[in-house]
Amino acid sequence: MLTGVTAPGPQHSAAALRGLLDLLAQGAAAEEFDRPAATARQAGAPAAELAEIAEATTVALRIRRTLSQHRVREAQLTALFDTASDLAALRDLDAVLRAIVHRAKLLLGTDVTYLSLNDDAAGDTYMRVTDGSVAEAFQKVRLGMGEGLGGLVAQTARPYATGDYGADTRFHHTTTIDSAVLDEGLRAILGVPLRLGSRIIGVLYAADRAPREFTAGEVALLSSLADHAAIAIDGARLLEETRAALVDLNAASETIRTHSEAMRRAEEAHDQLTDLVLRGGGADDVAAALADILDGGILIHDADGAELARARTEPQPPPTPAVAASRARGRAVPLNGTWVCAVLAGPELLGSIALTGRAGLADADRLLFERASVVTALLMLLRRSVAETEDRVRGELLGDLLSRTGDPGTLTARARRLGVDLGRLHSVFVAHSEVAPRHRLLAAAARSAQTRNGLAGLHHDHVVLVAPSGAPGPDAQALAAELAQAAGCPVTVGAAGPATGPAELPGAHSEADRCLSALRALGHTGSGGAIADLGFIGVLLGDQADLGGYVRRTLGPVLDYDTARSTDLVTTLDAYFAQGASLTRTRTLLHVHVNTVVQRLERIGRLLGPDWNEPPRTLEIQLALRLHRLTQGL
Repeated sequence: MLTGVTAPGPQHSAAALRGLLDLLAQGAAAEEFDRPAATARQAGAPAAELAEIAEATTVALRIRRTLSQHRVREAQLTALFDTASDLAALRDLDAVLRAIVHRAKLLLGTDVTYLSLNDDAAGDTYMRVTDGSVAEAFQKVRLGMGEGLGGLVAQTARPYATGDYGADTRFHHTTTIDSAVLDEGLRAILGVPLRLGSRIIGVLYAADRAPREFTAGEVALLSSLADHAAIAIDGARLLEETRAALVDLNAASETIRTHSEAMRRAEEAHDQLTDLVLRGGGADDVAAALADILDGGILIHDADGAELARARTEPQPPPTPAVAASRARGRAVPLNGTWVCAVLAGPELLGSIALTGRAGLADADRLLFERASVVTALLMLLRRSVAETEDRVRGELLGDLLSRTGDPGTLTARARRLGVDLGRLHSVFVAHSEVAPRHRLLAAAARSAQTRNGLAGLHHDHVVLVAPSGAPGPDAQALAAELAQAAGCPVTVGAAGPATGPAELPGAHSEADRCLSALRALGHTGSGGAIADLGFIGVLLGDQADLGGYVRRTLGPVLDYDTARSTDLVTTLDAYFAQGASLTRTRTLLHVHVNTVVQRLERIGRLLGPDWNEPPRTLEIQLALRLHRLTQGL
């Protein structure tokens, strides 16, 4: 079903929509999506139908792009998983290196890929394997630490990319390096470090002979491949050293067998976790499987410290110093009997894994634990991609609802597909924080919206949440406390409602926005409320002022007393304020004894509270008296 498309009416629109759906199902090329409109135009469809078909074509192309992006991401993740399995199966170092550069070329689709390894003795890095290279000088080039793009990556342990190397002044150009790059005809180059623990063993490159910009996703993808590659290179080196040791040291056979068994167990565990993610397993499944494999407790947290999953252990916050240390070293680190490993996608911190109950962790289990962080990173990236897509769809619907964009029936149907029933009473909440970054506040609001079966997004530079609510004032207070806890700083929430259906939501949003401005102007930062909670200011700001409700909230006890006892305290109170709070002038106006006025005012004080004659209350009471006279005269 095409989101946002008007339901087909006349036969030309219906036929065109069916044609567009067929093209989506077939995965047709973008230019094929013009055919339904052209067919309708040739058949003499009226302008209104042609406009509907054009709108449907635009939406269909947007869906096609989204599906295509998802297929690309899925293909990249699948290829990355396949790479991990392929590298784990190789034993010869040269075969491992050739497989790495070839798979990098396939994943990024570049003209040339190559890999350099560090020479600790010489203090430089040298070209080890290339794929797609044609220049002999380029294949034999050596780079000093800090020289060129690759030398800078090897020295700083950070990825670097350039769209045109020859014109990029960030790098230390040398005649040898520039000549080799020129011979190969390279322009755009991306290099990421091969990291083995805290040690950099080399650099993995992808390059094109034409200028191009490498995206953050491509940098993360090549970085993930480099992480797999570093482990595979280390495994191949360890295996070669093991074979050499077997020749010279027969006494070490038992140690080697034990080490090989541990490596095999690590590979099997890595494959098991990889297969679990590929079959659609979530963070809870990964935590449970890893807890069984390592025989300990597992906690998985996101980058903000929120718990994503837990198995065989009690909840606890992530140890921030240990996460920072693991991120810096690229290895799991111990802290007070708990092992912690940062979950990374290239340089980006996605979260952390903690292993409890295993104070002493063998190298093989430590490596297995670190490999689990790579699988967890892939899981988090996939989860983030899905969440970003869903948040974007919900945000677009929210914008359309508050901007009166689209047919109400279509908007209601779109909301229903997202699990939101606009037929229920909904309130609009506008949130603002003086301290929290907007993206963090938006993320917190999105989580709150999901728990409430509502919508959240940015609208007119404010974070807005629409959720089922019949009591906007109390719900705004609760939401302000909830968002403040999630954002770690005060959050102010203005609310309005309840509203029913798409037609009433824009007006409720305008009132909630005014309420937020009033709360901030009155110094109520960090609180939540609705127009009705602001007293006479709410009466002035309200779109549809509830005059009777304001009078009842302010004078209700006095009005009820007069009705029950046939008295007229309201008239006495009105006269008292009209005469400037003078007892003498009030008794003259009412033609009663001054003691009678005093007794009536004492009764009013008991009904309205001891502060009824204080300046803030008198202003509200006088306004309520004026409104009472006006409404009684209508």
